This record gives sequence, structure tokens and C-alpha cells, in this order.
Amino acid sequence: QVQLVESGGGAVQAGDSLRLSCAASGRTFSCLTMGWFHQGPGKEREFVAGFTWSVGRTYYADSVLGRFTTSGDNAKNMVYLQMNNLKPEDTAVYYCACGAGITYVPRRANEYAYWGQGTQVTVSS
Repeated sequence: QVQLVESGGGAVQAGDSLRLSCAASGRTFSCLTMGWFHQGPGKEREFVAGFTWSVGRTYYADSVLGRFTTSGDNAKNMVYLQMNNLKPEDTAVYYCACGAGITYVPRRANEYAYWGQGTQVTVSS
């Protein structure tokens, strides 16, 4: 089992920045891929960003490309999502996810095995 705990969400204004953190514990060695998703009210959970530990290559949704950056610290079992120039449409619950045993970055939520509880991000105009 893997436990993921997100933190760093909050209420900000458009143009502001936030840094989300995801602390992983348990069988973290199985999380070869890490992803970030968000889910707005009445919407499906959508891919935001992700990377594989082995290659370190990052992937982003078009809507956040150039504004968000994801990274990880393997020694600390931490994953981060730096969000700059936030927009009202970024308002959502943000989730950290572990892709157990996979070495690519899926954009479909059902390919991730473990999830955090989410952290709310609210961006006002």
C-alpha cells in the first residue's frame, strides 16, 4: 500500500502562485510514475502533470503548459506541483497519484493505483 497526502492548497487571486506538495509513504518504491490531477465541481478528474522517476521527463496538460511545473525529491518521498499565473479556471481539488509499476505517464485517472485525499485550490478573478 502507498499513502499520499497533499498539502499547499488555498484561496488566491488570479495571477498568484501556489506550490502543492505530496508526501508519499508505504511501498513508495512501486510508484515509478507520479501524476497530478484536478477535479472541478461537476467535472471528471483530469490530468494536469506527471513524470517518471527513472527518466525524469515531465508531461503537462495543454491548459497548464508553461505555468505549472512538477518535480520530485526521491530521497524525501515528496512530489511537488508549482503553479504560477493561476487562473480562475484552475479552481479545483488537486490530487496526487501513484502509477504503480508503470514507466510511462498515463493521462487517464484509472491507470493510477493510489491517490491522495486532495487539496482545494480556489482562484478568484
